[in-house]
Amino acid sequence: MKFVFYTHSLVSDWNHGNAHFLRGVMRDLIRRGHDALALEPEGAWSRINLLKDQGLRVVERFQETFPQLVSRTYGGAFDHEQAVADADVVVVHEWTEPAVIERLGRARRNGGAFTLLFHDTHHRAVSSADDIGGLELTNYDGVLAFGETLRQRYLEAGWGKSVFTWHEAADDALFHPIADEQKTGDLIWVGNWGDDERSREIVEFLVEPSRKLGLKTSVRGVRYPEHALEALRRAKISYGGWIANADVPNAFAQHRVTVHVPRRPYVEALPGIPTIRVFEALACGIPLISAPWDDAEGLFRPGVDYLVAQTGGDMVRCLRDVLADDGLSRTLVSSGLETILARHTCRHRVKELLSILSLCGTRRVTEKLAAKEAAE
Repeated sequence: MKFVFYTHSLVSDWNHGNAHFLRGVMRDLIRRGHDALALEPEGAWSRINLLKDQGLRVVERFQETFPQLVSRTYGGAFDHEQAVADADVVVVHEWTEPAVIERLGRARRNGGAFTLLFHDTHHRAVSSADDIGGLELTNYDGVLAFGETLRQRYLEAGWGKSVFTWHEAADDALFHPIADEQKTGDLIWVGNWGDDERSREIVEFLVEPSRKLGLKTSVRGVRYPEHALEALRRAKISYGGWIANADVPNAFAQHRVTVHVPRRPYVEALPGIPTIRVFEALACGIPLISAPWDDAEGLFRPGVDYLVAQTGGDMVRCLRDVLADDGLSRTLVSSGLETILARHTCRHRVKELLSILSLCGTRRVTEKLAAKEAAE
């Protein structure tokens, strides 16, 4: 089948974690014999900021790292109807412009044989409900929500026909343990400062514990204001700026522990939705300690796959224990990796997506799925 993904950007992962997941999903679809194409708008803020930060070489490096992935940009004169005419499945991310979202819905309503899905991987359904509520999703065959609480929000609001939970996951073709990397630091955190959605938590669960323990800590990410950079400097934390997602496995392998600091909306309004870095860190075999977060859907085994620190003081104790106890560290690594490989890779999510399509897909899609199943 041919899959077309409307995304904010496939090429740029600058403050854009969905690119991580989409790359893994597209690679697995291609591995299974499907065609996959990404369409991203000209002038996407993530791509603009990445080019400003890193220059054109970063685009070339993306193509070298992911040679099988194809992404094309579109502008105002782009013929969206022609672009999806021969598609079997069209997946539209929620950062897509509302006018394009509506236009694709009209194409589906006006005889399009493709299955049209809307994909939400953000918290705007609760933090900016009018934005999501104003989208024209009537002609979409289904909605993919990256957590059960988000799915329930769509159902309660009456947004979309059928709503399915479809979590993000780790691309284990990229994220896996790297045994021969030398440990050069203690603690690493890969994350963006962002819109003040977790600034207090970053200080309490990362900056202060590192300072109190005198750890050799590295922070990678973007959108750090000057006061945040000053806090890192005072704690003697090394700040390295943006890091390509393809380089993160090596960065994890060079450190002994990492932390999970969820954004406040995912703690208070959408429990059960982790950042994608939880999946990726555990897939890389690095011990992880999480700030308070409710694994409401039972995705993991808290206390087994990772440790949970309820306070900054707890984080200090957990970090000290993991760094001092090789047995504890190895147990966390083994358990976390076991859970990822059993449940949370992009291979699992593609299988889930194909199951979802068997439920809400158009005749073109369900017949192709049935033929493939019969052939197997």
